[in-house]
Amino acid sequence: MPSLYDIPPWLIRTFAVAFGLIWGSFLNVVIHRVPRGESVVRPASKCPNCGQPIRPWNNIPVLSWVLLRGRARCCGARISPRYVLVEAASGLMALAIVEVLLLPMPPETTLLRVAVVFVSALALVLALMAAAFIDLEHMYIPDPIPYGLTVIGLATHSLRDVGWRDAVVAAAGSFLLVWLVFGVLYRWVRGRTGMGMGDAKLLMVAGAWFGWKGAAFALMAGAVQATVAAAIALVVRGKIDEPEAVTREREEILAQVAAIEDPAERARAERELETDPIFETSPDGNALLRIPFGPFLALAMIEYLLVGDALAQRYLGWLAY
Repeated sequence: MPSLYDIPPWLIRTFAVAFGLIWGSFLNVVIHRVPRGESVVRPASKCPNCGQPIRPWNNIPVLSWVLLRGRARCCGARISPRYVLVEAASGLMALAIVEVLLLPMPPETTLLRVAVVFVSALALVLALMAAAFIDLEHMYIPDPIPYGLTVIGLATHSLRDVGWRDAVVAAAGSFLLVWLVFGVLYRWVRGRTGMGMGDAKLLMVAGAWFGWKGAAFALMAGAVQATVAAAIALVVRGKIDEPEAVTREREEILAQVAAIEDPAERARAERELETDPIFETSPDGNALLRIPFGPFLALAMIEYLLVGDALAQRYLGWLAY
C-alpha cells in the first residue's frame, strides 16, 4: 500500500493549499446562506448585491478578488474583504495541518491514514471557522455544525490517542457543565444567561475531539483571548457594538410578534422571547452587551489541534500556582 514516503512533500503542500482554497470558497457560501435559511447547494453562487450568477472564472478563490480589486464584475458593488480572508485562511490552515500533523508522521504511514487525518482535521478547522464568522455576525451557532463535528470527533478518536469512553464522557460532561453552571445556576443567581447553548455545544466538540484536557484548554484559552479582545476593543473604540444583523433580527422578530392578532397567542410568544438571550435587558431596560464567545472557543480548538500540548501546558500550568 502506498505510504507517505511515496509522495513528495511539495506535492502534498500544493494539493493541500488548493484543496483548502476551494473549500474556503464554499465556506463563504455557508457563512452567508445558512443564517438566512438558504440552501448551500442551489442556486449557484450569485452576487450578494444584484443577484446575478457569478461566472466560474470570476469565482477563483483569492485570485478573482484581487484581480477584480474587491468589486463584483456584474454590478461593480464592493465585495467584503471577509470573502478573501476566509478563502486565504482556509488555504493556510490546510497547509498548517500538513506541516504540523502530516509531514512529521513516520514515512511508512499509509496514505489512507494520512488522508483521513487531513480530511478530518480540515473539516474541524473549516467548520469552526464557519461557526466563528456566523457567531460574529448573528450571535448564534447553527446546530448542524457542533453536532456534525461531535460525530466526526467520536468517529476519529483513535487518530488522536483519545479513548472512545473518554471522548464520549468529555463531550457529554463539557456540555452539561456549561449548561448547568452558565445556563441554569448563572441565570438563577444573575437573572440572565452566562453562556449560550451554542457555546456549550462547541465545548462538547472540544471534548469529543480532545478529551477533558482539550475541553479545559478551549474554555480557559477562549476566555483569556475573549477578555483580551474585549479590552482592546474598549481601548481602541471605547465601546463594543452589537452586530447590525442581530439588531435587525431582533426588530423583525418583535414586529412579527406585535402583528399577532390573538392576545393569548401574542402573550405566549412574548413569554418565549424572554428565554432568548438577544432579548435580555439590564435593569434600565437597555439590551445587555453580549460578546460572541464562539469565535474564541473555535480559535482555542484550532490552536489545540495544531500546537495543543505546548499550549495546554502553558495555560493549564497556571492551575499549579
